Amino acid sequence: MTPSGERAAYWRVPGLALEAMHARFEHYAYPMHAHDTYSFGVTDDGAQSFVCRGERHVSAAGLVIAFNPDEPHDGQSAVHDGYRYRMLHLGEELLRYVLHDAAPGGAGLPLFATPVVDNPALARAVARLHTAVVENAPRLVIEERLTATVLALTRDAATRPARLPDPRGRVDLAAMERARGLLRQRFAGNIAADELARVAGCSRFALYRGFRAAYGFAPSDYQRDLRLRRARALLAEGTAPSTAAAEVGFADQAHLTRWFTRTYGVTPAAYRAALHGEIQR
Repeated sequence: MTPSGERAAYWRVPGLALEAMHARFEHYAYPMHAHDTYSFGVTDDGAQSFVCRGERHVSAAGLVIAFNPDEPHDGQSAVHDGYRYRMLHLGEELLRYVLHDAAPGGAGLPLFATPVVDNPALARAVARLHTAVVENAPRLVIEERLTATVLALTRDAATRPARLPDPRGRVDLAAMERARGLLRQRFAGNIAADELARVAGCSRFALYRGFRAAYGFAPSDYQRDLRLRRARALLAEGTAPSTAAAEVGFADQAHLTRWFTRTYGVTPAAYRAALHGEIQR
């Protein structure tokens, strides 16, 4: 559970792969995790520190945070009094649609070149879109601000390489992708390291070392993150936490609650209630 007084809230746009989050933390620290979406936001007060791409970064008030899909990062306060920030999670297909609509036949999906961007105009665009989502603005307003924000992000904060570079240069990425593919297919199952190693065609040690180098996670951490992502989607659909826990492979609801709260800063029940307009008692 997050300490008393620390809080996080979520909103989702019906029919769009767009979710907003707002949080205020002082002592709470995120474990290493990743999202299957593009994630960008603004630090409103204080400063937060996080490790991403093997380096520590600090986002102070007014700076933009930008994460690519599947980009591992953690997070904690960088100052004594904590920090307040807002984030937007945007599905890849929605981003692709916005870019194609603005420039048909353009390049592929972008990659954010750095996870912290100092651009006041971009920060204002992100904040305006976040406000529209939180305030349940008319769909047209949300979509207009979405287009403006995506275009600003891809113009001012992104590049378009074919893939992120291999962090060590000696990792068999095809082998690691086979292992990752198995985890994605059967994340709810009890997969053994030997099975992953057989699929990858390497030893268990080489699998562990190569997987961390390629994706920033140990295979077990990645499997847990996949379970949390699926649980989050089920909760957003209205599924009860106990049912979601069983479906995604957690031992019980308590295990889901512990990891969900550590990773997202809110309990599964509170997340579900927020997205469905329920009042928790």
